[in-house]
Amino acid sequence: MGKLPYGLWPSPLTPARMAAGVRLTDVAWDPSGRALVWREERSGQGVLVAAEPGAPGAAMRELTPAVSVRARVGYGGGDFGVGDGVVYFVGDDARLYRKPLQEGTARPLIPAFGSPASPTPSPDGHLVVYVHSYERRDVLAVVDAEGRAWPQVLVSGHDFYMQPAWHPSGRMLALVAWRHPSMPWDETALLLVHLDGGSGAGGRLPVATRVETLVGGEGSGMSVFQPVFSPDGRWLAYVGDEGGWGNLHLYDLEQRRVRAVWAEPAEHGRPAWVQGMRTLAWSPDSRRVFVLRSREGFGELWAYDVERRAASRLGGSDGGPLGAYTALDQIAVSPADGRIALLASSPSIPWRLVTVDADGSEGAVWRRSEAEEIPASYFSAPQPRTWRAPQGGDVHGLYYAPAHPEFRSDGPPPLIVRVHGGPTSQAEAEWSPAVAFFTSRGYAVLEVNYRGSTGYGRAYRDALKGHWGIHDVDDAISGARAMVEAGLADPGRLVIMGGSAGGYTVLRALTTHPGFFKAGICLYGVANLFTLADETHKFEERYLDSLVGPLPEASAAYRDRSPVFFADRIRDPIAIFQGDEDRVVPKNQSDAIVEVLRLRGVPHEYHVYPGEGHGWRRRETVEAFYRAVESFLRRYVVFA
Repeated sequence: MGKLPYGLWPSPLTPARMAAGVRLTDVAWDPSGRALVWREERSGQGVLVAAEPGAPGAAMRELTPAVSVRARVGYGGGDFGVGDGVVYFVGDDARLYRKPLQEGTARPLIPAFGSPASPTPSPDGHLVVYVHSYERRDVLAVVDAEGRAWPQVLVSGHDFYMQPAWHPSGRMLALVAWRHPSMPWDETALLLVHLDGGSGAGGRLPVATRVETLVGGEGSGMSVFQPVFSPDGRWLAYVGDEGGWGNLHLYDLEQRRVRAVWAEPAEHGRPAWVQGMRTLAWSPDSRRVFVLRSREGFGELWAYDVERRAASRLGGSDGGPLGAYTALDQIAVSPADGRIALLASSPSIPWRLVTVDADGSEGAVWRRSEAEEIPASYFSAPQPRTWRAPQGGDVHGLYYAPAHPEFRSDGPPPLIVRVHGGPTSQAEAEWSPAVAFFTSRGYAVLEVNYRGSTGYGRAYRDALKGHWGIHDVDDAISGARAMVEAGLADPGRLVIMGGSAGGYTVLRALTTHPGFFKAGICLYGVANLFTLADETHKFEERYLDSLVGPLPEASAAYRDRSPVFFADRIRDPIAIFQGDEDRVVPKNQSDAIVEVLRLRGVPHEYHVYPGEGHGWRRRETVEAFYRAVESFLRRYVVFA
């Protein structure tokens, strides 16, 4: 094995390679179970693809070659829904379309105004409900499946709606709703909507005769995630966190009461940043609920037997077809035979679309997001790490050591402390090209799940409330120190990196602890909390009420924790990256920081990418970004 300095190992994960491949975002079966439909992103283009697993050859077919599929309510998601032989999707022109799964072109069902999302066809296929946002008003709307009638509002009154689900009878709907200043992981209501009137035939649409709150709601302090009815109509499954963890619950629609299924330290839901997220699905016979469970950042597939009240893990550690995967997402079950489709990955396996039998046995791979030609020896396995916060209590993270089959170096490696966005989110043991890009070059990576992250219970997540810009910074600093003390990182070559809320932590760390890090890498980071609260999109405009405090009462905290007012303290080299069409963290946030850096002569780079928003979508942008990052680290960390 040869020797080269850390950071200079030759890696097959080149910037051009980082820009290749596709991103798999969602998957669904049609009601017959014959067709599997999924969405993939190709350099910013959303494409729907279909295959028939039971058909000879089962070749993939592109369904939307001429229209980019992308919903734009909030952060997006909920891009399509599948009926019997038909797919309904949102185009990038903000219209809802209907497209046959076989031959036939797509045609719009609604006029082009506002933003639709989560199209959900009724059991009989005559209606489509969807979330709609227009001029800051969000509603649940309905249109007939042929688009003959003008769409109508079914439910309104809350600030936000998400995850609509039909009862098998077609006479009820369940969905999640909430109001400002809550976020969907803070406090939501599980609504049951009773319908009467039209069935869609002849253009007659139903009306909501009664809307009741089954669980949660204002003052409950409870969050609800993804309601889904059992096929026999008896049960409504959902994830609720009133016990301190996001656990599976069953609402008995006959007896009108709730049964908590799991009360243990594991998460069965996700922070609902986008529409259309799923961790639950019923078996066709209504006897089992399939659940995606996350424990300390590692994903598992479980099944809960409703009658026996017993749970079992499927196809995982026992060597089944899911045994190689540590991250699972977007579960969907075939209504015909119970086959399970989901997205799966691990730190060494790029995201795949896979199916397994209902017992978790026989499996198949239907789509790979990457070519998968790079040997596993170039990928580092995550090591769960726990350290103490300065104020006491545990902090969690995942440590990745440098990995290369041909080269090594002496001494502890340089460490990149990666801070996830959100901040209500989690670094998981999943496919992360960014982590592999660094570890295969000789850098270690610590992904910090600071207090405020999900995956460790509600109390851990809520610990950041009122302390954003404090606990996240402390946990990133203490995590780096813990890795140094363990001999896993070079104290003279520590780098902090993050995007969005993680970028805010980068800026805060460089202003509050100058000289601790060798360099910083900030992607579309928050610099001014005042302007963020004033200019960000509707979904997050009251987010800071809980993270920092409501205005104007907390104005002193807003100023004290806004990096732009203390940018003159930054002395460490920093690279700042920004999209010029970012509506979540507008470009003026980065401009303000860069202006101070320029005036004070602080070593810095500023890269602005035209046409990009809150994150990179275009291949040319991704390639340019990684080239710039590699060059920056060589200049200020490897050769400094």
